Amino acid sequence: MNFSLLKTLCSIHAPSGSEYKMTEFLLAYIKKESKKWKVKPKVLAGDGFQDAIVLVFGKPKAAIFAHIDSIGYTVGYANNLIKIGGPASKSGFKLVGEDRKGPIECRLHVDKDRNISYLGKREIERGTTLTFKPDFREDEDYIQSCYLDNRLGMWVALKTAETLENGIIAFSTYEEHGGGTAQVIAKYIYEKLKVHQALICDITWVTSGVQHGNGVAFSMRDSGVPRRTYLNKLKSILDKGKVIYQIEVESAGGSDGNVLQNSPYPFDWCFIGAPEDSVHTPNEKVAIVDIQHMLKAYKILMKELNK
Repeated sequence: MNFSLLKTLCSIHAPSGSEYKMTEFLLAYIKKESKKWKVKPKVLAGDGFQDAIVLVFGKPKAAIFAHIDSIGYTVGYANNLIKIGGPASKSGFKLVGEDRKGPIECRLHVDKDRNISYLGKREIERGTTLTFKPDFREDEDYIQSCYLDNRLGMWVALKTAETLENGIIAFSTYEEHGGGTAQVIAKYIYEKLKVHQALICDITWVTSGVQHGNGVAFSMRDSGVPRRTYLNKLKSILDKGKVIYQIEVESAGGSDGNVLQNSPYPFDWCFIGAPEDSVHTPNEKVAIVDIQHMLKAYKILMKELNK
């Protein structure tokens, strides 16, 4: 598999609230590459969507939701750092960003009282956002990088777009910091397009029950509980398509699926994504075979759900 696009996505600075650079990249990429896709989608972005993007292909009946934001830090008073979402914090992690004085590279420091700060050559402007320094690694079995959550989900969505005839791909924002535009998108696609089926294209965790190399994780529940008849429908499609998947059952965690479940619209949803370890660190790690089955799952599901 060619991961050059994924490597680029992982390098773009786009923590929650500052997704605009990713939005700009995606709009340029879609404008150029959609000429080669099987169907050129209608692109919804800008006013009313903030930094989110919605692609509408043909006559849609189902949608992919993939969030484009990452975790990170905001520079507070003095050299203190405030978390964006839930990043793992360990002294020595390299951080990057940019303020009015120019590019920034510094190191994260955690003291004995668990206070988080940065160590660098100069003072950073208050309010600046910082993210992990990209270091993309690939071997025969694994890829490893910061922000595979959720740049890998975005990559799967963009690869699915290449052959998609009918359907919606929604690139949402703020997922890592409480949920954001997923509900705005839900309102639009339900009221305007009558779409109420969703697939949450995101990355989950390696746990005692979900391991590297056993296929894409199919989540039966996390802190949200999807509707069982919809889950059964999706599993039937995956079984027929001979997709290798492993069942995930968790009591905590959430995603854009929870935002949809808490919206006033009757959305069916399911979280389907490859498992990673070293979550929310610069060293997130995913098995390539699980990525292959994740992509296969989305192509088959979107084809069948949008018939």
